[in-house]
Amino acid sequence: MKKLLFVCLFMGVFIGLVKADKYQYVVLETNHGTIKLKLYEDTPIHAENFLKLVKEKHYDGLLFHRVIEGFMIQGGSSDSRNAEKGKMLGMGDPGYTLEAEFRPGHFHEKGALCAARQGDQVNPEKRSSGEQFYIVQGKTYTDAELDNLEQGRLMSAKNSLGMKLFQPKQAEMQQYMETNQRAKADSLIRSIQMEIEAQFKDYTAHLIPAERREVYKTMGGTPFLDGEYTVFGEVVEGLDVIDKIASQKTGKNNRPEEDVIILKAKLTKK
Repeated sequence: MKKLLFVCLFMGVFIGLVKADKYQYVVLETNHGTIKLKLYEDTPIHAENFLKLVKEKHYDGLLFHRVIEGFMIQGGSSDSRNAEKGKMLGMGDPGYTLEAEFRPGHFHEKGALCAARQGDQVNPEKRSSGEQFYIVQGKTYTDAELDNLEQGRLMSAKNSLGMKLFQPKQAEMQQYMETNQRAKADSLIRSIQMEIEAQFKDYTAHLIPAERREVYKTMGGTPFLDGEYTVFGEVVEGLDVIDKIASQKTGKNNRPEEDVIILKAKLTKK
């Protein structure tokens, strides 16, 4: 059974046929206006794949099939071409996925071009869809909201380590509990907690850099997706079109009631 792709497809291979340094820009002509995208040269796997699909006219006639105002617009699924009204979309599969390309300088600011993928449960390597992408609309954040996001990331990282450390100790803990050796059980838990705190003593990966914070507070975006999905480009013209598409009335599965169509995708050098 094919898996429905959300921003939230199988192992595969990719051979880049078009170099990102030759064509850095893509124009998407939609029935709501034109969006111009700049692709990043330091994410060559995604940039070259996107350019290859554009050159093959893969995206011509496809839909932005999933739209959530204040979040993002998602498109590029091959099952959306000539799709009947109301049909669930997002299960397009080109037969390959792409290795994640996380870069410190690229983040989910408004207008970021990103790759959709399956969730961590079935895709722990965070490999990207070979065709589906999304463009961030997002919202602005306060310092307090960003502080809470940082703390949530820190707790999530600590919990992940705690589970990893506890797993080989499960049998030992169970024996202590079954034999009412509460002191030994408490000691085991404390030793794990001490190991967690030691490993996180100088941890800063959860922090949002000051300059990125300013962008999220003024321009906006979706900071909770940073480090989870590959960002491989950005909108350089047409942010108003993103807002227009994001405001469309949607039905089931966040599909716009009136089709938002990529009429044509084309390469341009500037």
